[in-house]
Amino acid sequence: MMHKPLITCFLLLSGWMIQAQNPVQTNDWKLPATITPGAPYFGITSANGMVGLVSDAAPLRVKDVVLNGVFDRYGRGRVSNILRGFNFANLALDVQPAGLATARQSINAGNVTNLQQELNMHNAVFTTRFQHRDLVQVSSSFVALRHLTFTSLISLEVTALKDVDIYPASIIEAPEILREVHNYYSYIDRPHAQVALMTSTGNSPTGKHQLAASNSFLFEKGTKIPALVHEELDYGLHQTKFHIALKAGETFRFYVVASELSTAHYADPQNEAERITLYAALEGQERLMARHEAAWDSLWKSDIVIEGDAKAQSAVRSALYHLYAFNRAGTAYSPSPMGLSGLGYNGHVFWDTELWMFPPLLMLHPDLAKSMIEYRYERLEMARQNAFAHGYQGAMFPWESDDEGQEATPVWALTGPFEHHVTGCVGVAAWNYYCVTKDKNWLETRGYPLLKSTADFWVSRVERDEKGVCHIRNVVGADEWAENVDDNAFTNGVAITNLRYATLAAQALGVASDPQWNKVADAIPILTMSDGTTREYAGYQDTTIKQADANLLAYPLKLVADQKAIRRDLAFYEPRISETGPAMGNAVLSILYSRLGEKEKATALFDRAYQPNEVPPFAVLSECKGCSNPYFATGAGGLLQAVLNGFGGLEITDQGITQLKTSIPSGWKSLTIKGVGPEKKTYYLR
Repeated sequence: MMHKPLITCFLLLSGWMIQAQNPVQTNDWKLPATITPGAPYFGITSANGMVGLVSDAAPLRVKDVVLNGVFDRYGRGRVSNILRGFNFANLALDVQPAGLATARQSINAGNVTNLQQELNMHNAVFTTRFQHRDLVQVSSSFVALRHLTFTSLISLEVTALKDVDIYPASIIEAPEILREVHNYYSYIDRPHAQVALMTSTGNSPTGKHQLAASNSFLFEKGTKIPALVHEELDYGLHQTKFHIALKAGETFRFYVVASELSTAHYADPQNEAERITLYAALEGQERLMARHEAAWDSLWKSDIVIEGDAKAQSAVRSALYHLYAFNRAGTAYSPSPMGLSGLGYNGHVFWDTELWMFPPLLMLHPDLAKSMIEYRYERLEMARQNAFAHGYQGAMFPWESDDEGQEATPVWALTGPFEHHVTGCVGVAAWNYYCVTKDKNWLETRGYPLLKSTADFWVSRVERDEKGVCHIRNVVGADEWAENVDDNAFTNGVAITNLRYATLAAQALGVASDPQWNKVADAIPILTMSDGTTREYAGYQDTTIKQADANLLAYPLKLVADQKAIRRDLAFYEPRISETGPAMGNAVLSILYSRLGEKEKATALFDRAYQPNEVPPFAVLSECKGCSNPYFATGAGGLLQAVLNGFGGLEITDQGITQLKTSIPSGWKSLTIKGVGPEKKTYYLR
């Protein structure tokens, strides 16, 4: 017999489905959208650094579930790629007028009206609201819980406009790529706890990993659990459903807790997924959301507040939200250019992390940055093997790194064998982490091994000519349109910087450095043209380039420091950077102009670093103007640096974080940067 549920009466939907303990009311935390059938739609992600839930235009659906750290080979470029996880967050809802069984309909995009969606960036809750005919108003939401690494919370609220019967269902669906999928259902009945567990397991294409997802209904206190029916629809899809009768004006609400993990995380993912789901279910929605809110509140103690420019505030906060959402302290994971927003770039890790995403996180949340550099340390042996395979010493980090730190660039792309500047970026990031944190134990155990190994690579990588000049030949630079060139400006510059930082690290630890590090650094050339303009590479004249390269020597490398030289390089290269290049190039130019005191020019380039790249309906960043691969976390890193290091004047130095004299855009009333560095300082500019 079905128990009559506890039903509360409301005339309208009662706000957030997943109730926040400290809801934020101001609009600059929210990204709202009205969803029009057939209109362009690029989803936005609720993530906790381990699990990413990507929104869909269809009601009650999640487009993708991305689980960090799970890779296998399955045909995409013949390399190891990140996998889609089980989709445990989809719901189904059938509605029928009371007593009219023949009028029962399943909710879909074609039979709803006033479809509204919204991401609250303060608590990472994504909510969808709509109406179905003249029968029900519906609100659903999902969130990847910040305090529970592998667990998410989904909710559904239905308000009856007439007497209706509703048939909700929770679904677990396997992506086609998984093999040997098995579905399970069990019911745990205790005097004070009744939990139905729906679980799926499956193997990755080669059998490298097993994935497991488990979910369970969670009803509010006082609600009698309705009779649950489990159905296995096919090998890759099963659901648990129930029936509720509602009178006009009544509202019914329930939740689904779900956990997903793999053998990349636990030896026994099925049992662990079920145990964590049981834990979450018995914690209850209020306790889950209270701890989740507290975790995000802690993150937002480091924030950027722009007064006077709502558009810039929204874009900057979205960038910060995504970097927080894609990273997690206490791990050895580092985000791909698309973070947890999908399978873009196959989940591989590039220089995008160290040069673009790492600096803003290092300044605002060193604990998140630490996970990113730990990713490189744990793959140091593989980088040494990569150097050995190419005939070099030390460590040569791959251009595209997979979960094991192997080179995962598809063979047809020349960036894999030749884009060596990523190794220098790892060395620079390691030294900067020490400069900000002054953690000497970390420097000794983690940072110095990275710096020494990367410096040793450059010593073996250079080719000394008869004049003693140390050339770095046959590379692909930051401007990837220039393939197999010699003495690329950024590659040479980051090698010089890496070598010098390794020497400084040895001095900080009181150990002997290799004298070759400084000798080689002094002998690596930075080529110039006849008027002194930095030459992008040997033989470069004036062709269009993909993105900033030579300008990176002024920021972040600080090798070009004379203002006349910086202006000369800007004047030459700015008009030669392609309009279809990635967003972070304009961000670097904005920083340089800001530091030169040309705030109007800096502001225009700041706007170009995000506005042409925003795609509907949530203004998420794509990689370039006209691209369709959001969310581009690399661009977010560049945009944040334009604010922090450009308008804000913050600078990472050997003495820690300092501040240069700069000014904010004319249209901004003020800029407040909260929670900077280990001391959590606040900087305020008007």
